[in-house]
Formats: sequence, C-alpha cells, structure tokens
Amino acid sequence: MTDSLAARRKGVDVPDLVQRTGVYVATALLLVFNLVFTPNFATVTNLRLQLVQVAPVAIVAIGMALVIATEGIDLSVGSTMAISAALLPLYIGYGVWAAIAVALLAGVVVGLVNGSLVAFAGMQPIIATLGLLVAGRGLALVFTNGRLTELFDPTLDSLGNAAVLGVPISVLIVVVVTAAAGLAVRRAAFGRRVLAVGGNRAAATLAGLPVKRTLVTVYVVSGLLAAGAGVLSTARQGASDPSFVGLLIELSAITAVVVGGTPLSGGRVRILGTLMGALLMQLITATVIQQNLPDSAARMIQAGIIVAAVYAQRGRSRA
Repeated sequence: MTDSLAARRKGVDVPDLVQRTGVYVATALLLVFNLVFTPNFATVTNLRLQLVQVAPVAIVAIGMALVIATEGIDLSVGSTMAISAALLPLYIGYGVWAAIAVALLAGVVVGLVNGSLVAFAGMQPIIATLGLLVAGRGLALVFTNGRLTELFDPTLDSLGNAAVLGVPISVLIVVVVTAAAGLAVRRAAFGRRVLAVGGNRAAATLAGLPVKRTLVTVYVVSGLLAAGAGVLSTARQGASDPSFVGLLIELSAITAVVVGGTPLSGGRVRILGTLMGALLMQLITATVIQQNLPDSAARMIQAGIIVAAVYAQRGRSRA
C-alpha cells in the first residue's frame, strides 16, 4: 500500500501500468518459456499454426472490445459464427463470393437485432444477446439439418489455408481488422462516441451525441466480425459444422478483451491489447498441449488470469 502511494506521488499509476503492460509481459515470458523448454516451438510451421488458430478469436475479440467499451457485452458471437457457417453451403451454388456476402449479411442482421434490443428496447446487453446465443445456434442447426457439410471450393480453401508471401491470409485479415479498429477508435468520431457512451451514457445523451445509433453500430460491427470469423473457420476446415464452429468463443473473446486491458465498466478500449490477449490465451493452450498437461490445466490458468485482470481493474476503479 505504501509502495503504491509512493509510486503515485512520483507519477506512476501502478494499476494502470499493470493493465497497459501486463499482457505484453505475460506473452513475452510465455514465449521465452516455450523457446527454452518446448522442442520445435520456434519452427515456421508451428508459429504459423498458432497464428492461424488464433485468427478467428482475435477477430471476434476486436468486435467484443468495441461492445465492452460501451459498457455492453455480446454473448451471441459464437452463434453468429455458426449461422454464417451454416449459410455458406446453402448459397455457394450462386458463387463463393455471393455465399460469403450472405453469411456476412447474416452477421449484420444479428448485430442489428442485438443493438436494437439494447438501444431502443432498453434491455440489458447480457439478456439481449443471451437470447441469440441460444436461438442462433439452433437456427444454424435447422439450416443444415444438424449435419456437417463438406465444401469443395478452391477460393474458399485459399481463404482459409493459403498465404501471401508466406503470411496466411487469415493473419493478414486480422492485421487489417486490427488496424481499422485502432484508427476508428483513435482518429474517427465514431471511436470518440463509443468511449463517451461507455464512460457516461447520460452525459453523452445530454451532449447531443447519437447514443442509440452508436450502440446499434457497435453491435453490428461485432456481428459482422463474428460472421467473418465463421467464414474463416469454415474455410480452414473445408466443412460447415454449425454444432462446433464458434463454440464457447464468446468466453475466449471476453477473456482476450479483459486481459488486454479494456475495463468491463466501459469508457476505454485497447485494441492492440485485445489482440495480444487473444494471442496469450492461444499460447497458454498450446503450451499446455505441448507439455503434455491436461486441457483442464489450460482452463485453470486462463481462469486465474481473468480473475487477476478483473481484480486489477477493480483496483483501478477505486483509485
């Protein structure tokens, strides 16, 4: 306690420093651990595999970060991925790009429903999106009759597995999404509105900001990115499996956002931190597998990190 007060007097905000840098330090330490103790970890094949596997989570987490910045939550992202995956085989006969467009449009529709329930109906975000968490996957299973459908399309296969100059296309998409979200938050009026709504919705309303439109927009973005992640996951697997695609990804996305330093209380968002949070969770899972530990160990470690991150935010809010 004394050290913390002394640090603050010297101009160092310890809780804020932990939030801003903790995910980077933890990721660096885990990388060093794997480089020393995990055979063949530093191979190009393994590193590429880790990046490809984390891509859908990272894309969903960025959309989740924008929603959480408005003091909301989106539990429907996994079901949205399932819906987009289910629609691909239904429309691929019209051309792969038409099928992808329909899948992405479905994500927009889900986001519109979620955003409208929150902004206009006044429902709590957790309740509004919980409904689509349950109903969305059921709808996806209805679309496919509960069956896995293999997809044989070279363009779709390239989207999920091909690379440009050695960099997987899915990783390039993550880079583009991260850069676009970062610019929107830091440079665009939309980003300032998101932070204002999350910081104090009543004050934002009194200031004349388009609060309801902003809320709808962030849920639409979240739905669109979730649908895109569903397309990428389906393309990588070469099959549409709505019972598996996006399963529990909402928990991974929320974890990445919280660990990345975005407070659940809204008003702030760290896009790059969210990306690093997703990478950290992937590294934890990979480390557990490569060290021949049970999967439950990874879940326990992730749970401990979540608790620590939330506790750090609690300390920050009291400061």
